[in-house]
Amino acid sequence: MANKEKVNELLNSLYEMIDEARGGFGGTCKIDRDKALDILDEVRRVFPVEIDEAQRIMAQRSECLAKAEKDAERIRKQAEEQARQMIDESELQARVKAKATEILQETERRRDEMIHQAEVAASEVTAKAEQRSTELQQAANSYCDDVLRRTEEALNEAMNEVQKSRAQFQTLSGKEKGKKKVAYDAEKE
Repeated sequence: MANKEKVNELLNSLYEMIDEARGGFGGTCKIDRDKALDILDEVRRVFPVEIDEAQRIMAQRSECLAKAEKDAERIRKQAEEQARQMIDESELQARVKAKATEILQETERRRDEMIHQAEVAASEVTAKAEQRSTELQQAANSYCDDVLRRTEEALNEAMNEVQKSRAQFQTLSGKEKGKKKVAYDAEKE
């Protein structure tokens, strides 16, 4: 459910961005395109393909169960029909009952086996989907941390450059005592 919450959070961010955008004539507005695309990319990353695969397998499982139950019902009805036709003789009746019971037991066994196989397959796909989702989430977190680290480094470099330029400006503009005031010339730099 963490994925659902993350998607809702991202969609709310996108909605707020659009809602807070400055409006123009005719209902148009401007939003930060890159930020909006980043939010949509993150929404796509949160929904791994494995979830779709798990849903497909769950649908197949349901179809398989329905088919198994339908087959069991058909076989049961066949067994009951055979039993009705052979009721005339007690010996045959006993054999029919035994055969019907055997068929029903075999059908139930096969149905239970098919249900078990479908549940195992669905569990495996779900586990893989959850693992993939966790891996994608970790990769996204790592990517965000890396982007923030590089942004911080770029900002620190820019701040250092601003401080260096200011110091040069102060030096050249005569802030130092005993020096002649000279206008700052950016082209000399």
